[in-house]
Amino acid sequence: MSTDRLDEVLDATYDCLTRYGVRRTTMDDIATTMGVSRSAVYQYVRSKDDAFRRLAARLHDRALARARRSAADEDAPYAERIRGVLAAKLDLVLELSGASPHTAELIDTEARLFGGICGGFTGDLRRLLVSLFTEAGTSGEIEPADAADIAIALVVGLEGAPDPRQLLGPATEALLAGLFGRTTPPPIQIVA
Repeated sequence: MSTDRLDEVLDATYDCLTRYGVRRTTMDDIATTMGVSRSAVYQYVRSKDDAFRRLAARLHDRALARARRSAADEDAPYAERIRGVLAAKLDLVLELSGASPHTAELIDTEARLFGGICGGFTGDLRRLLVSLFTEAGTSGEIEPADAADIAIALVVGLEGAPDPRQLLGPATEALLAGLFGRTTPPPIQIVA
């Protein structure tokens, strides 16, 4: 199976999603957007649901790869690595909630098609954060798993705030100051 053609199918699926949503999109819509026959689309995906699941997986996988790169950057301080993991989640949510009213369906943990993908993504981010908090050493009364849950909750809270990307740096600094038991937070380099 050609990865390039599958990417074209998923790009067309995303385009249809932004216009029609999951329920109203048809295989004919995807084929028309690509400029091919419906049978040509079936060479790469089994159904409309398969196309949307693959699209959701692709977007979540890209965000997870970004989070993993941030977590693995041993040249960066822990605070910056943690912020990078959180930024990967926030950026995915903002990208999908801003493109159209329909694209947010891809990050709905309760959605029949995407719930498992979204839940798996959050679980993977949580494991990255637990590992980072374990290595960095949280304050005595906060376990690394609890710190990871608090950090994810912070991002979820920022998702609906005005200018959440601008708030992520200061919010992360404040959170980490408490989690690491310091009066002054570890330095964070803010990347625009």
